[in-house]
Amino acid sequence: MKNPILDLSFDFALKIVAYCELLEKDKKFIIANQLLKSGTSIGANVREAQNPHSRADFISKMVIAMKEADETSYWLAICQLSTNYPDPTSLQNKVSELIRLLAKIISTSKQPRSKTSIKET
Repeated sequence: MKNPILDLSFDFALKIVAYCELLEKDKKFIIANQLLKSGTSIGANVREAQNPHSRADFISKMVIAMKEADETSYWLAICQLSTNYPDPTSLQNKVSELIRLLAKIISTSKQPRSKTSIKET
């Protein structure tokens, strides 16, 4: 079975790497470095969350991934509003999708587990 958040965060990391390479060609090293760190950290934390020690550990890793996604959104907004930067609109849309999905995963994971009642016959 495929895991959408793993696939989306990995694909996003690849796109961030490519975007940061464009920034580096334009000698925008500081922004490229910050964006590369936060943008690839999303998927790394999602991946790490796949083997948690506990439910709380899973939630913690997903929260970190969401914080990294939020930071990435910040750096992309800086790029969007700065002069002579490549257009980050598609990346902004993808990170927004990741944030929504991570928020849903975190919210669902925090809910108490439902106990199924066994009916006697």
